[in-house]
Amino acid sequence: MDADGGAGREYVVKSGKREVVAAPLPMQEHWLPLSNLDLLLPPLDVGVFFCYANPTTTASQRLGYGSVVGVLKAALTQALVSYYALAGEVVQNSAGEPELLCNNRGVDFIEAFVDVELRHLNLYNPDDTVEGKLVPTKKRGVLAVQATELKCGGIVVACMFDHRIADAYSVNMFMVFWVQTARTAAPISLPPSFCHSLLNPRHPLCFDPSLDCMYIPVSALYPPPNHKLQVDEQCETVTLRDNDRLLSHLYYVTAAKLSELQQSACSNGSNSTKLESFSAFLWRMVAESSVVDNDDNKTMSRMGIMVDGRCRLMSQGKDNKPTPMSSYFGNVLSVPFGEKRVREVVEKPLSWVADVVHEFVERAATKEHFLDLVDWVEEHQPVPALARIFCKPVIEEEEDGSTALVVSFGQRFPVIEMDFGWGKPVLESYHFPWGSKAGYVMPMPSPLSNGDWVVYLHLPRSEVAFIKSHAPTVFRPLIPHHLNLL
Repeated sequence: MDADGGAGREYVVKSGKREVVAAPLPMQEHWLPLSNLDLLLPPLDVGVFFCYANPTTTASQRLGYGSVVGVLKAALTQALVSYYALAGEVVQNSAGEPELLCNNRGVDFIEAFVDVELRHLNLYNPDDTVEGKLVPTKKRGVLAVQATELKCGGIVVACMFDHRIADAYSVNMFMVFWVQTARTAAPISLPPSFCHSLLNPRHPLCFDPSLDCMYIPVSALYPPPNHKLQVDEQCETVTLRDNDRLLSHLYYVTAAKLSELQQSACSNGSNSTKLESFSAFLWRMVAESSVVDNDDNKTMSRMGIMVDGRCRLMSQGKDNKPTPMSSYFGNVLSVPFGEKRVREVVEKPLSWVADVVHEFVERAATKEHFLDLVDWVEEHQPVPALARIFCKPVIEEEEDGSTALVVSFGQRFPVIEMDFGWGKPVLESYHFPWGSKAGYVMPMPSPLSNGDWVVYLHLPRSEVAFIKSHAPTVFRPLIPHHLNLL
């Protein structure tokens, strides 16, 4: 095993049967317009995968791959009755906007085999071992599923979702429902709500002007600067500079280190959460990495946090029951961010950085913010828009060396509940090399349920190298030992 936590050897995926799984009930074809918050997402696919050791129903009875696939397909077929949107297709309407055609087109289901054991997979480096191998490439539709048998008898169950249709909360809802359907004795969750009218704009439209600092119409985007690209004269292809190329890695962060970061972030009497403290530390690492190559005091650094608006928009009904927002399927996200000079982020105490994170998150974590955001999108239609942290607008051309990253809260990831009937997964993770110039980080709970985190990190090569050399005791490359596989 190599120093990075995996076997490091190449392996080939042997693809087997590929079929389309659809809901068994006839469905009347209909259109489902995307909500204004869905429209803030570009056409991106997000992957999620679950690794299982030798599947068993009892301590002595091992399930074969064929039986596992049969359970997955049968449960998926039934789950699509309630989650019919996942069996549809995204198409353009007459205005050029994406809409969901609910036609029960179905979900592509791929069977595969790889001649490598689970404990030998270099999961620290998912760009090589997961991308295009264990996580399927979605060619059509909204969802694709792949079940991969490993040499040791383990199974990897992976999905690829269209992010315009589902955020992480929605993905988790579906995954839990799918598992519960497979285990018929388990209680079934409430069916999802596709009532996008819950996010209808108000009349008259009303929003805080500060949203213009958070979001931007794509018509105002600044084109990629030429100096970020170089041409390979022999191959006649355009490529990014090596240090600009974003890499994906999986790290293991212990509960003890998270507590240390939180104590340091709260040293001034503030009350930062673990996520805010971790994000502040990571922001400092990323900012400091740019100081090594750039000593310009004007260089800026951005840090964003994904905020889920469901609990903010939720209100109590007549019988003190929550509104359908709790089971709403779709995107209910905002990406507030802070922007500071790199030198400030590096030289100020960690508690100061954590306070900055807390302040910009708190401003967006309100019902009014999300209602305003729905109205802001309506005001700018039909021109699509994006969060500013993902891009560079014309009027804000940044200095070289500027950094940007977004942290998404993955602690609700349902690892404990993902037992289809053959045991809990030994690892679960998102895989989301999203193509934005901003980095992306998703902390998730360890499958050991001990307070540790598994952290998916997607950052430029130079930033990854800096973090690896300057914070090795915090960010530990994920190895089989962390998953009790040795």
